[in-house]
Amino acid sequence: MTTDTTTKVVPTGETVLDARGVTMRFGGLTAVRNVDFTVNAGEIVGLIGPNGAGKTTFFNCLTGLYIPTEGEVRYKGNVLPPKSFKVTAAGIARTFQNIRLFANMTVLENVLVGRHTRTKEGLWSALLRGPGFHKAEAASRERAMELLAFVGLDSKAEHLARNLPYGEQRKLEIARALASEPGLLLLDEPTAGMNPQETRATEELVFAIRDKGIAVLVIEHDMRFIFNLCDRVAVLVQGEKLVEGDSATVQGDERVVAAYLGEPFEDAPGKDEVAEVEAAEAHAEAATDAAPGKENDR
Repeated sequence: MTTDTTTKVVPTGETVLDARGVTMRFGGLTAVRNVDFTVNAGEIVGLIGPNGAGKTTFFNCLTGLYIPTEGEVRYKGNVLPPKSFKVTAAGIARTFQNIRLFANMTVLENVLVGRHTRTKEGLWSALLRGPGFHKAEAASRERAMELLAFVGLDSKAEHLARNLPYGEQRKLEIARALASEPGLLLLDEPTAGMNPQETRATEELVFAIRDKGIAVLVIEHDMRFIFNLCDRVAVLVQGEKLVEGDSATVQGDERVVAAYLGEPFEDAPGKDEVAEVEAAEAHAEAATDAAPGKENDR
């Protein structure tokens, strides 16, 4: 593994995210086991690990999609409620490994959807469409256009989301997440399927997000991207945190190298164990997507 030197912003020290003893079981399988994890204000933190390591399951525990079997997750000192929309309202936003846009809505409309947790107009205001409603609607559109300009999509505001190139769909998903005005943004494999130019643009976008005062947590398989980007990196293997530290510490750990090369180390999970966890995660993800109330126009 190699990395380039990149100027890092010194974290302010305030703990934004504090996960303690997070464990997630699916029946008799343990996908995440007793993980402690923090993200501080001003930080970009990476979460890496081989396939089946439990990274996305851990993300889902942080964002209310899953209720941890054990442990707790706090955002700025407050225990997060076990509902994803309440987690968003609290100040945590995320993107997904598989893009989840409203395909038949415009680019602008997708970002406006992300504003719903920050608008205060109630049912009667919406029905009567009085001055307060129109003022709030105009403010939301203005903010949505600012975010589209921030990610470079303002010229395509009226395009259907499904007609955007893949890399721009990724940017749109980030803009929609930012529309909820989060203090912490979770990115699940933001460069998956991207070419080197798109990856570099994503890296610059993440730095710009951090510069706006938003802490960032990233899952990614592109090691060059992660080590260039992150102040700190944690490694999950078989649902347990193997090591955590700066890029040099993680890259120099023999257990990390062994995990990525497929070489066994002490107490390493076997292939059958990894396959069981992957299957359990996939089943849980499918069940979540099929639950009533989930968007079906992606």
